[in-house]
Amino acid sequence: MPALRLVLGDQLTPSIASLADYEDGDLIVMAEVAEEASYVPHHRKKIAFLFSAMRHFASRLEGGGKSVRYVRLDDPDNTGSLKGEMERALEAGAFDEVVVVEPGEYRLKAEFEQWADSFDVPVRMRRDDRFICTLDRFNAWAEGRKRLTMEYFYREMRRETGLLMDGDEPEGGQWNFDKDNRKALPDELSPPERAFIEPDALTREVLALVEARFPDQFGNLEGFGYAVTAEDAAAQLDWFIENGLPCFGDYQDALKQEEAFLFHSVLSLYLNCGLLDPLEVCRRAEAAYKQGQAPLNAVEGFIRQILGWREYVRGVYWRFMPDYLERNALEAKRKLPDFYWSADTDMACVRDVILTTRKHAYAHHIQRLMVTGNFALLAGVDPKAVNEWYLAVYADAYEWVEAPNTHGMALFADGGLMATKPYAASGSYINKMSDHCKSCSYAVSKKNGPKACPFNYLYWNFLMENRDRLKGNHRLSMIYKTLDRMSDEKRAAVRDDSQRFFKRIGIEP
Repeated sequence: MPALRLVLGDQLTPSIASLADYEDGDLIVMAEVAEEASYVPHHRKKIAFLFSAMRHFASRLEGGGKSVRYVRLDDPDNTGSLKGEMERALEAGAFDEVVVVEPGEYRLKAEFEQWADSFDVPVRMRRDDRFICTLDRFNAWAEGRKRLTMEYFYREMRRETGLLMDGDEPEGGQWNFDKDNRKALPDELSPPERAFIEPDALTREVLALVEARFPDQFGNLEGFGYAVTAEDAAAQLDWFIENGLPCFGDYQDALKQEEAFLFHSVLSLYLNCGLLDPLEVCRRAEAAYKQGQAPLNAVEGFIRQILGWREYVRGVYWRFMPDYLERNALEAKRKLPDFYWSADTDMACVRDVILTTRKHAYAHHIQRLMVTGNFALLAGVDPKAVNEWYLAVYADAYEWVEAPNTHGMALFADGGLMATKPYAASGSYINKMSDHCKSCSYAVSKKNGPKACPFNYLYWNFLMENRDRLKGNHRLSMIYKTLDRMSDEKRAAVRDDSQRFFKRIGIEP
């Protein structure tokens, strides 16, 4: 029974379920299609990264004796859609079934489920078994819980995998070392120089294609140096274990002007497209701790990002889609400011993160959560616009991982399903964790007026605008008591400053 097997750009794992029972006579389809490259305005480096990784993966499959039908974006017969390319492949051969692995985005899964009505052969959709926690396992954990607190899920995953466990107890006597991981970067400490990869001929072809086809799209192509093969991704893991992991814990929340990576792994690109295995990455980090190469707080914090957050957000996404992204608990309606694309803002922290994003198609989690995410939260930006931006601009972004992090954690749009309170912060947080405020046009010490840091008055304006929605949150009770002690004049100044600022950046209601 010859099978037509589809492999997507984020399924670049030789052992993926769609290929597990490959036989001679089967055909693997991989396609660069305009529909997937443009359903949001993807960063050009994101497109280049995935197309190059796909082409290298197809070459690897062919080198292993498998038959691959690879359709390039510039193929004159390219239909522009996955469905169209599957129809073309079915017309060109005799196949008894189509085999796919469930995709990482709800819209694609819904589309795949309709294919059986159009094709003359059955469509078999298999589970994606590349994650540590199955969706059934996550749903069993989540059943009956009013709030899905990641920490409790993470502890169960630690017990089940044995990662950083000492018998039945957590290594070091505690589950979470987050309190040790909140240090600002000392002036005298320089992050390690990244070992990026020189593009080979195949990658250079892709870069030229993206430059020609997407000349006006967001993002730079210059300096492309990401891994596009499993071997090079493994080398990036080796580099991080040796050079980044030892200091990752202490400074994972730090921000520094014109420093995109600090001690972060930048491995999410490779995990999320299938070039690295998440459990293997966690075990490598654990081994570094056991061998005395990295401290426990760093290793625990890193493993928590993968075993905890990555697995958790996938479970949240699939448990609550498609309704999840329709939630807008804070009724945020303002438009996304133009400077999210142009970086044309006097706020030094926001400008630096957007310039970093434009250059690298990457920003680390604090830049995303506590700068661009925090601003969008405080400004009351429509969650749909914010989600689209995050999905478009980051090379590691697929909806299953992007949406809960943005919608739930950054914007509190899910009403507290994931977070116990909004991650709202004034300028003092950014000043504590970064050097941005030293070079900013605004003064972080000023609370009101044209020279005041916008985060300061927007923070209190956010609390005032959302009082009826948030007043029952016990974690905000002390903050609202502080707000109540403010004079009428102070609250009026907050409102006036906020409205003037919204008008100036073009997002007034």
